[in-house]
Amino acid sequence: MPPKVINTKPAKSKQKPQEEKREESLQAVTLHDPDATGEVHHACRDRVEVVISHTDLQCLLPLANTPIIEYTLEFLANNGVQDVFVYSGNHSDQVERYINTSEWKRSASPFRTLTVIKAAATSIGDCMRDLDRRDLVTGDFLVVSGDVVSNIDLTPALAMHRARREKDRNAIMTMVLREAGAHQNMERKRRRSVFVIDPKAKRCLHYEEIGGKGWGRYLMLDPDFLISHAEIEVRDDLIDPNIDICTPDVLAQWSENFDYQSPRKSFLFGVLKDYELNGKTIHTHIIRDRYAARVKDLKAYDSISKDILGRWTYPLCPDSNLMEGQSYQLKHGRVYREDGVHIDRNTDVKGRTVLGAGTEIGKDSLVINSIVGRNCKLGNNVHISDAYLWDDVVVHDNARIEGPAIVANRVVVGGKTTLSPGALLSFGSRVEGVSGSSGVKDLEDNEGFHSGMLEDNSDASSDASVSLFYRNASESSSQSSISTFASSEGEFEPRETSRRSSFRSDPSDDTAQNKDFQLEATGSILDGLSKGDAPDTIFLELNSYRMSVDASQHDVRHAVVTAFMRHISSLSESVSPREAVKQIFTNYKSLVNRIILDKMATQKADQVDFMMLVQRDLIGRSNGDQLLLFIAKEVSDRDIVEEDGILQWWEDLRSSAGEMGKLRGLTEQFITFLKEAEDDEDEEEEEEDEEDEDSEDD
Repeated sequence: MPPKVINTKPAKSKQKPQEEKREESLQAVTLHDPDATGEVHHACRDRVEVVISHTDLQCLLPLANTPIIEYTLEFLANNGVQDVFVYSGNHSDQVERYINTSEWKRSASPFRTLTVIKAAATSIGDCMRDLDRRDLVTGDFLVVSGDVVSNIDLTPALAMHRARREKDRNAIMTMVLREAGAHQNMERKRRRSVFVIDPKAKRCLHYEEIGGKGWGRYLMLDPDFLISHAEIEVRDDLIDPNIDICTPDVLAQWSENFDYQSPRKSFLFGVLKDYELNGKTIHTHIIRDRYAARVKDLKAYDSISKDILGRWTYPLCPDSNLMEGQSYQLKHGRVYREDGVHIDRNTDVKGRTVLGAGTEIGKDSLVINSIVGRNCKLGNNVHISDAYLWDDVVVHDNARIEGPAIVANRVVVGGKTTLSPGALLSFGSRVEGVSGSSGVKDLEDNEGFHSGMLEDNSDASSDASVSLFYRNASESSSQSSISTFASSEGEFEPRETSRRSSFRSDPSDDTAQNKDFQLEATGSILDGLSKGDAPDTIFLELNSYRMSVDASQHDVRHAVVTAFMRHISSLSESVSPREAVKQIFTNYKSLVNRIILDKMATQKADQVDFMMLVQRDLIGRSNGDQLLLFIAKEVSDRDIVEEDGILQWWEDLRSSAGEMGKLRGLTEQFITFLKEAEDDEDEEEEEEDEEDEDSEDD
């Protein structure tokens, strides 16, 4: 077939002259158009387009008051990319205008070239074939979605990819995947990506999507896998942020197969299926300690926004001021605030909140856990919670917005108006006179409101909750286009899964209140550790928050362990894991001592709980067994956990069950040492008692 001759040869010829430059120059392709994402469900895409309206592109929408595209470009710059090719389909003019006026096109830009490619592409397959025809790729390159938010360091993944490629030219691609955690709670209706992997070679053997409407419920595997591979892993706990490291051979594969349209369902599935025919292999690099997610639907938008404010994406946080002209500072109470914000002295702003420059808030108002853009005017006695107000929004007196809710640019919310969870107000809309579910019918008939029940996964959602979507009466929309945050059928919920293994000790106690406490408390402790705050300072804030929400001591220990483990991972980038463990338990011994209250008791329940939480947090870590040994020895040597506490933990059946038990290997020798030492002490005490008795008899 002609395409095979035309596209295969250039790909091979391009590799040789650029062989020496590949290590020095990294290229990337970003895909921004909703029509070109390939694997976003049509229903989900429609919901996003409701918010986008007819004039704005998804990658230019604000995420924590910064356009989504900025996070993607920052991720590429942090990983040393020099040449970026931007595909934005039908919206290329808007993206080009934005980029041409941004810092990315100035002389100080980290990119050597940043090119917006105009192509009539309706899928990722069209983009990749167009890229191959243009002959722009000179070596290994990244392919990423234009809605990715990530702080992953790709250096190890790139090194492994290049080493693998040197040994085998048929290793054409490495997928970067994010481990979601051992206790991921997948809904049955939700589509799941399943990767079948050879763990030794880190090679993907099979890919399939199961669950959800229109998808199979069972995984069909070739029996030969079990014969030809000593070990295989079937993983449905991996978040796929669509970050791929590719060789030029990938473009040849796209061009040779015109039916390939999407990167996973068609390209990945097809290449793996045809392995016997073409010998091409695709590998995986699984990340455990960093953040990666896509803003691909409204639920993801809500969750990733909260993760950004919780600093899980650091350094991609508001106070990093990614864009020129931003002046965010992190204030008391975890409020991010720009210069030029005016707040009445009787107004309360708290929780994880962002306030853009030029925003004014009247008296007796409350803003909590919300993101407010620039030049917004909020009146008196206004209550806003868990909402996203973009730029130039006006909210009149006595109005209430209860999120999750999105209020787009230039929206006017009238006085005494109440917006219930799930509200989406499009650009330039005006809404007033609504209180809860009352008045919806009249407005729907006369002014363009559409109402629909907010679907919520929690049992706490009220049947009376009504989600509202308003557009100008001149714009037509169907009932099927009405959006709510909970109705998107995304693969994952970033706020929960990106650190699921750290936040859950027992699924039975994973209530909404516990999750909120874990998020807030862990973030607060981690901030204190990063800044080097004194243990007493960290404990004072932690204990005050515990009492305010009536959290248990177990919840407190859980938050401390989670923060400690994340800080150890951070320290391990500059010192050895053993030294990282030593540093944190040396500097913060008094903090741990204040959350373990059973030093005088026979049964060391608190100490056992602490060690269980440590052990559970280490599940899935590549050096988890090593860290468990270091921590057990350190807390024992410093009398943070007594010998009785260590031994009671070790003898607890939960410690040896399932994945927990797999971590115990290296620690067993230390436990044996403690037991022998205890036996020796008992013998010495018996001998002393006998000597005392003999002396008394004499």
